[in-house]
Amino acid sequence: MKWRCTWCGKPHEDNDPPCDSCGHNKFEKAVVREGEEPDRGRDDGTVDTGTQYMWVCADCGRQHMRNNPPCSRCGSHDLEKTEQNYDEIERELETPSWLEVAKPYLPAFAVIGIVFLLFATGVIPPSILPGIGAPAPPGAPGEGSEAAGIDLEAAEEEVHERLNAAREADDQRTYDEDIAAFAEHRNRGLVALEYEDTEPEYATPDEFGVDCDLVGISQPPLGNLEDYEDADALADEIAATLQASEAGSDELDSSALEREGLDIHAGPDEGGQAVYVFYAAC
Repeated sequence: MKWRCTWCGKPHEDNDPPCDSCGHNKFEKAVVREGEEPDRGRDDGTVDTGTQYMWVCADCGRQHMRNNPPCSRCGSHDLEKTEQNYDEIERELETPSWLEVAKPYLPAFAVIGIVFLLFATGVIPPSILPGIGAPAPPGAPGEGSEAAGIDLEAAEEEVHERLNAAREADDQRTYDEDIAAFAEHRNRGLVALEYEDTEPEYATPDEFGVDCDLVGISQPPLGNLEDYEDADALADEIAATLQASEAGSDELDSSALEREGLDIHAGPDEGGQAVYVFYAAC
């Protein structure tokens, strides 16, 4: 190339202004030193076109390819020659790191991680999630935890202790919470059937995590709960009733049974709260 623009320095083949880059109307001969060849190309396949310039409006910042005022945006006649700088474009094209991308979501990830740890360590049981864990016991009239001043849940534990106290050392049974949950579900269903004529939806033992052949019995309702002074007196009566049932049953009176659970539920106070008991073992 033998000519270049005297304003922006862009090389041209012919002395034919204006410059097709800046619009300047004067060219000068390009000087090539002896022994040097013009740099017509590079090894990477690109052509070096020299420094490129833009004309930037001093008022609104609009960039123009040529020095041809007025500004096409605001009409200003003050255009400043500025060397093109591609640093901003390169920064925009830089790929952000995974940390920069994930940073806005870190609080959500932290919450998810904490919840996962709570489930994994058993602090929060999975059964609180819908569709996971044991079925919730059906609604039934009366009370299942305390009635007439008697702690029914404490009485359940005392019944288990009395039953084991009457057994031989080799026939001891452990109290299983999963079996007790099944017993509660079945007992409440039977109470609802008795008082509300509502057919219960019977759950199976495996839905409670019980992985053995379960033997269950529903005891005939005991008399008025107010007839018992405290949980000890109620536990004595229930344990004696279950021992009699066990003695008359080949399935219950078995050394192969290792785990047990039961539920005590007091019916509604309609002339006296009847006591309903469901016992299961495997």
